[in-house]
Amino acid sequence: MEHKVALKDIAKLFLKLGVIGFGGPAAHIAMMQEEVVEKRKWLTEQHFLDLIGATNLIPGPNSTEMTMHIGHEKGGWKGLVVAGLCFILPAVFITGIFAYLYKQFGQLPEVQPFVYGIKPAIIAIILGAIFPLAKKSLKSTELLLLGILVLVCSLLGINEIYLMFGSGFFALFLAYIRNKGQSSLNSFLPLTLLQITNTTLLSATNAKIFWIFLKIGAILYGSGYVLFAFLDTELVATGLLTRQQLIDAIAVGQFTPGPVFSSVTFIGYQINGLTGAIVSTIAIFLPSFLFVALLNPIVKKMRSSKLFSAFLDAVNVASVAIIVAVCFDMGKDTITDWRTILIAVISIAIGYKKLNSAFVVLGGSLLGYLLTLV
Repeated sequence: MEHKVALKDIAKLFLKLGVIGFGGPAAHIAMMQEEVVEKRKWLTEQHFLDLIGATNLIPGPNSTEMTMHIGHEKGGWKGLVVAGLCFILPAVFITGIFAYLYKQFGQLPEVQPFVYGIKPAIIAIILGAIFPLAKKSLKSTELLLLGILVLVCSLLGINEIYLMFGSGFFALFLAYIRNKGQSSLNSFLPLTLLQITNTTLLSATNAKIFWIFLKIGAILYGSGYVLFAFLDTELVATGLLTRQQLIDAIAVGQFTPGPVFSSVTFIGYQINGLTGAIVSTIAIFLPSFLFVALLNPIVKKMRSSKLFSAFLDAVNVASVAIIVAVCFDMGKDTITDWRTILIAVISIAIGYKKLNSAFVVLGGSLLGYLLTLV
C-alpha cells in the first residue's frame, strides 16, 4: 500500500513553498522536485515526471496543479485541497496587501533591486532540478532526438501545447505500429469537462468577473503572459480595467511568490474591492482543482498501458525541453551584466552544495540589493 502523509505535513511543505516560491512555474516545480523527490522521498523521479507531463496536458497554472497532484498522491482528495490552498493563499494574501496599498496610494513600493537578484538565482534552482529530470526522461535515442526537436521548436516560439500534444500523439502512433493490437486503449479513461452550475453571487459586477475568470481558468494553457493577453481582451477592451492597472498587476505577479495567477486577486480588488478580489481568486483557481481531481487517478492507468506509457514518456521529454527553453529565455532577459552573472554563478555553486532553495532565493535577493548599491 502506498505510503500516505499527514495533512499537517502536506500543509507545512506547501505553505513554505507558497512563501518562497519566486520565479514562475519552472522554478516552483524545481523546488518541489527538491522537496518531494530528493529530501522527503514522497515520490519517485519517474512518478514526479509523469505528474509534470499530465499537468501540462490540462489548462490552468502548472505549478499550482503540481501541488494538487502531489497532495492527492500523499493525502487523497483532502491532500489535494490542502496542498492547493496552502500554495495559493500566501501569494493571494501578499497580493491582496499590494492591491490595497495600490488602491489607497496609486503606486507600488520600490522592490526592483530585490527582484534584480532573485531572477538569476531562480535560474540556478531550475538548472539544478532539470538535470535529474532530463536524465530520467531520456530513456532512448528516439526520446533524446524528440527532446532536441521540441527544444529547438520551443526556442523558435512554437506554442508549447502543440509541442506537448504533438510529441505525445507521435509517440502513441509509433507505439501502436510496434505493438499492433497487443495493447488495449481500454486502460485509458477520457477526461470529461465539468459544467459549473449558475451560482448566486454578491453583485452583478462580481457575477461578471466570476464568469470571466472561471472561463479563463478553464481554458488557459501556457504561461502567465498568456493570462495577461486574455485579461487585456476580457477586461481592458471592455473597460473594466485600465491598461496601466493591468501592467501594474503584471508587475505584482512578477515580484510576489507563488502562482502568477494570484495577480487576479490584485485585479479583482481594483474592479470591486475585497469581494471582487475574493470572487476573482476563487473563479480562476476552481477549474484547476476539478481538472486535477479528474486527471490524477488516470495517470497510473496511463503508465500501466504500453501505448499510453509511450505517450506519457514523449510528453515528459517535451515538458523537460520546454522548461530548458524557458530557462534559456529567462537567462537571456535576466543575465545581462557582471552583477547578474556573479549572482547566477554563486547561486549555481550554492545549489551544487544542496543548500535549500529558500536560501538561494533569499541570498540572491539580498545580493541583488547590495550590488545595486555599488
